[in-house]
Amino acid sequence: MSKSLLIISRQAPWSGPGAREALDIALAGGAFDLPIGMLFLDDGVFQLSSGQQPGQLQQKDLGANLQALPMFGVEDLYASQRSLAERSLSNTELNLAVQRLDDAALTALLDRYDQVITL
Repeated sequence: MSKSLLIISRQAPWSGPGAREALDIALAGGAFDLPIGMLFLDDGVFQLSSGQQPGQLQQKDLGANLQALPMFGVEDLYASQRSLAERSLSNTELNLAVQRLDDAALTALLDRYDQVITL
């Protein structure tokens, strides 16, 4: 039986390689049918913001990768309710459906997974 994996993405999409690496790990694991969840925490919630313009920074858009997560079997997608609120992101501004979790639910979520990777 495969161990479950939670990937915590804490970096804004264009602040370094962490956001892209977290997505790459999730997509690769999903392609191999591993039980994977993904949590967007802290500045990582900015990845969920629609209307990004990565071309101005000469970067590739992460939006297509995010939209591909469910197609690769990564359907357990979460975001910190506190992180979203602190960054003034509402559900209408998100480009991906995620479960919003309060602090108590985040603690319970971490306990549900066998392994956790934070990027």
